[in-house]
Amino acid sequence: MAIPDFKKDHTERHSRLSEAQIDNIFDKASVYDLSGTLRNGGSVIFPHSTIEVSGIYTAAAVNACLDSGADRVLVIGVLHALTDEMNEARIRVANGGRPEDEELWGVQGPGLNGRREWESEFSLLNFLFLWNIAVRRRGIEHPELIMRYPYLAGGRPEAMPGIGELEDIALKAAAIVATTDPFHHGVGYGDKPENSFYPETGGLDLGRRRIREGLDILERADHPAYNRHCVEAKSDGRDAGQVLRHLLGPVKAEILDIVSDDMTEMYGGVSPTWVAGALIELKRTGK
Repeated sequence: MAIPDFKKDHTERHSRLSEAQIDNIFDKASVYDLSGTLRNGGSVIFPHSTIEVSGIYTAAAVNACLDSGADRVLVIGVLHALTDEMNEARIRVANGGRPEDEELWGVQGPGLNGRREWESEFSLLNFLFLWNIAVRRRGIEHPELIMRYPYLAGGRPEAMPGIGELEDIALKAAAIVATTDPFHHGVGYGDKPENSFYPETGGLDLGRRRIREGLDILERADHPAYNRHCVEAKSDGRDAGQVLRHLLGPVKAEILDIVSDDMTEMYGGVSPTWVAGALIELKRTGK
């Protein structure tokens, strides 16, 4: 099955949102004040599924960044395997291959030389859309926004080409947030029908447990184990999660809220097919 055009889908969804719908997203996001977490060196993980379903969590991350008082914001995006070359490299690394043997190994993003797969990426489109609206509505001089997309951390984020830049940014009291969709589930994502559950009949409970398992591994900074977990849980956060944990140091993670987002239509009408979007707070516990 061909990968859906999520970049086009996200852009079209943005264009259909009314001002009232956008107001509703920010109103509901206001119950989460995570600015103190960012000021204290922690982070927020937000989803990148459809803006109608998970945009509240994304807006919460935007608000946290703008309310934190930081002069710079580093947002770590997911670089999905949108080409055969990317997918084959990801599979080799997941099967124990050396990331350094792959041409795609490293960090991409605006303003950097090198690979440009990030230009086709969609994982930060919702964040940027809501960021621009929030900045315009506040009428402020917004912080510098730095977007980076790591690929093929492979259990050793500290060794990735380009990680030094991110370490320097982290040392300068920047606010750091990241996006992941940490659990994909159902027939459309390759699960057997007998092992596929609808969110309301145990699926979302399963998703929460699997996400918690991944966060426990991140807390231990067991990056190889986290890489394996992401493969098994169908999390797209294998690179973003490892890089985020490397930059933050010791953290305690909490799932603040979780929602299911139906992807049946995007994946040929087979159901159940859905993704869990979660708002996750990472509080820094040491240096």
